[in-house]
Amino acid sequence: MLDPASQSVAHMVYFTLKERTPSAIGTLVASCHEHLAGHDGVVYFSAGERAPEFDRPVNDDQFDVALHVVFKDRAAHDAYQQHPRHLKFIETNKESWAQVRVFDSRV
Repeated sequence: MLDPASQSVAHMVYFTLKERTPSAIGTLVASCHEHLAGHDGVVYFSAGERAPEFDRPVNDDQFDVALHVVFKDRAAHDAYQQHPRHLKFIETNKESWAQVRVFDSRV
């Protein structure tokens, strides 16, 4: 079995906004790209709006913006969590969030 500390970490975040308008969604997606892309140790980054055309009974439609970041290891994830750009993102945007769900997993 792989050492958990050396495994990649998938950090998936789903934001539900208080104001669920195209403008508010676009603002949050842009802020994700501005503050959260390009951190050390990131092997994959994406942020975008929910795709309403995927309307199946198993699809969760209770979010507006999805953020997907895969880190090379736990240390990169932990450094990101405390990075000033990440903290600035939270401070700048937290008032617009009705709910935030975070799913972290080893991959």
